[in-house]
Amino acid sequence: MALTLNHFSIRSLDLPACERFYCGLLGLVVGPRPPFPFPGLWLYAGDTKVYANAVVHVIGVDRDDPEGLKQYLGDRDAASLHGTGAVDHVAFFATGLAATLARLRAQGVAHRERTVPLLGLHQVFVDDPNGVVVELNFPAEEQAASGA
Repeated sequence: MALTLNHFSIRSLDLPACERFYCGLLGLVVGPRPPFPFPGLWLYAGDTKVYANAVVHVIGVDRDDPEGLKQYLGDRDAASLHGTGAVDHVAFFATGLAATLARLRAQGVAHRERTVPLLGLHQVFVDDPNGVVVELNFPAEEQAASGA
């Protein structure tokens, strides 16, 4: 069996905050989404005509009309929607370290950086609006070139 990450899904009470984070900071774009019986966003890395490029699915929780979501995916306590739970983090390979760090700083988004010995990766960790940890893996050469 060969596996690659298709997407990850996050339930959220704040779709606009998720869109700002994943699109404004990470450069994903909102694209087509099937007509599910609940609100949400499919966020793409690449051509929005290719559903495989929808790498983040944000599942909107409508407090006023939760029935569509409950029937489709099941119910969850709103208190369980913060943090990563049993999932520690979600990671992406990325390029454009200097521009990413500039966006994070300009928007006042806290982040943590690490360089992985032997692997040639410089990591940037940020928390999305729901407390899910997102790891961005940049080529270490970008970090060396920036002098950071």
